[in-house]
Amino acid sequence: MNTRCDTSVSLEQIRAAREVVYHTLKPTPLMDYPLLNAELGARVFLKHENHLPTGAFKVRGGLNFMHHFAAAKTHHGVITATRGNHGQSVALAASLYSIPSTVVVPFGNNPEKNAAMKAYGARLIEYGRDFDEAREEVARLAEAENLRFIHSANEPHLINGVGTYALEIVETLQELGQQADAVFVPIGMGSGLCGVITAFRALSPKTKIYGVQAEAAPSYYLSWKAGKVVGTETADTFADGVATRGPSEFTLEIILNGVDEIVLVSDDEIREAIRLLWRTTHNLVEGAGAAATAATIKLRDRLKGQTVVNVVSGGNLARAEIPRIFALANSDQTCQSSPSR
Repeated sequence: MNTRCDTSVSLEQIRAAREVVYHTLKPTPLMDYPLLNAELGARVFLKHENHLPTGAFKVRGGLNFMHHFAAAKTHHGVITATRGNHGQSVALAASLYSIPSTVVVPFGNNPEKNAAMKAYGARLIEYGRDFDEAREEVARLAEAENLRFIHSANEPHLINGVGTYALEIVETLQELGQQADAVFVPIGMGSGLCGVITAFRALSPKTKIYGVQAEAAPSYYLSWKAGKVVGTETADTFADGVATRGPSEFTLEIILNGVDEIVLVSDDEIREAIRLLWRTTHNLVEGAGAAATAATIKLRDRLKGQTVVNVVSGGNLARAEIPRIFALANSDQTCQSSPSR
């Protein structure tokens, strides 16, 4: 099964990908908000990848990959495993090039993400208890049906595509006369972080780069600590965009050579960040999209007075999670505000 394109990840390739991506998309906003800044004691810019048509950054990579795949036409179609954002990216990009797409999701996957992938024209298959088991079924189908497996990380064209948002961050800050002291990036399989490392190490080398994972899905954190691939048995976090058990060797190599630190945040800390972002910016984001802000909250004393970028990687929060997240907050506030009798 072919799992990687014959190209490289580089600043030059990211710049070339931008020409492809901008045929379909416009740059996303990079904004700071007075209430959020006051809350965190730093100037915090949000990179709003949640404002993209699929609600997540992955579509940039899908567009760049499919541009090159359509020119080569090596298989009957494409297939991938996903928890949703990568699958939407593949489905949308494939539809633009009239390429058949299949996405395999684990049972119990976010139903709204499933519906979106089908709406973009993908054949949706449910298989396995989590992302990693779904990926095993992809391997079988790819061989049986002559489909090109698009790994969500081991694809330089994907990384170069998503790296375009990192270029936008650097260039927008330069226009404002600013440079980021720190940038926080959530890690699922690592494509977004690799794009940031590639662009920032070339254009903003003094910026500290932080990856962020959920405490219940810490494979990249453990691998960073060990300096080699370390998988986990489970990935039991509600933040499905970062719920992966096994790191990619390809992205891990880039991360080990370029990240300054990987931070773990709990599901409760992610939920707190979702509530904070809603209250201070009126953006409702998914768990992975709030992970960077959760890490910024956690390190707020270290970051005081700095210019910080949080990558809001996606906004596809499952509807069922909304009452759980905000009902808990309301309960806590009621308990705190009840007068003693």
